[in-house]
Amino acid sequence: MPVIDVQVHPFDRNHPGRPWAGPSHGLDSATGEQMVAAMTSVGVDGAIMVSSFSAYEYDPSYALEVYNTYPDKFRVVTPVDATDPAIDDVVSKWAATPGARGIRIRMRDGLPTDAGHPGLNRAFSAAARHGLPVNLLCWGILDKGLPHIRQHPDTVIVIDHLGLLQPARPPVPADVWADLPKLLALAEYPNVRVKVSGACTMSHLPFPYDDIWEPVLRVIDAFGLDRCMWGTDWTRTIGMLTYEQGVAPFRDTKRLSENDKAMLMGGTLQKIYKW
Repeated sequence: MPVIDVQVHPFDRNHPGRPWAGPSHGLDSATGEQMVAAMTSVGVDGAIMVSSFSAYEYDPSYALEVYNTYPDKFRVVTPVDATDPAIDDVVSKWAATPGARGIRIRMRDGLPTDAGHPGLNRAFSAAARHGLPVNLLCWGILDKGLPHIRQHPDTVIVIDHLGLLQPARPPVPADVWADLPKLLALAEYPNVRVKVSGACTMSHLPFPYDDIWEPVLRVIDAFGLDRCMWGTDWTRTIGMLTYEQGVAPFRDTKRLSENDKAMLMGGTLQKIYKW
């Protein structure tokens, strides 16, 4: 099976033709060409591009440009604005876009999280109608995501980054895995999938981050490999590690069989994102 990264964030340099909405995580650019070179250097065959919210907010045009240049390497997920009155049409049009494979809903300060929020409910429902997984960013507030998981059993909901807050810079908090039981409790809901993405940033040890495996294996045991997907979350993780350091611990581990690694690092993703 091909090795496919479940989350990367390519972005162009900041220029008047495509200005950034906010600062990057440390690179001047992570263009499609640069991303493909990084992936090729470590044996990664493809990736799901999650259009960079920090750079482009709800505009996925750069990610689509990269997809159109490298259609064999990428598929695209776009953030959506649940406060947009036209959210149903946004999701419908996105579903018909070549390369589109999912939407992302972000639950953060200043954004809606309530179970009764009409825009959120319409976004989750529209995704189900069009067969799109919802990538749900609710890290550190899994309790806010749970009502939506319950209310939308027909929507495939992919929990971003294990649902756990991850550091952007050292040091790693001592309690970085404290909310793991909240994630494991979501395994009872059949519509939930998990991105085991950015996990290497949660290690208290140097590369190859051997202490991540006890919690990561608990996640895999709870959800099963058919619901878990590995990813780097490059380039958000640049303050903690290189792209290769996000790949090698999973690629080289002896804690998983080759068949298990094939599922975690691509096989499950192909099924969930219909690639």
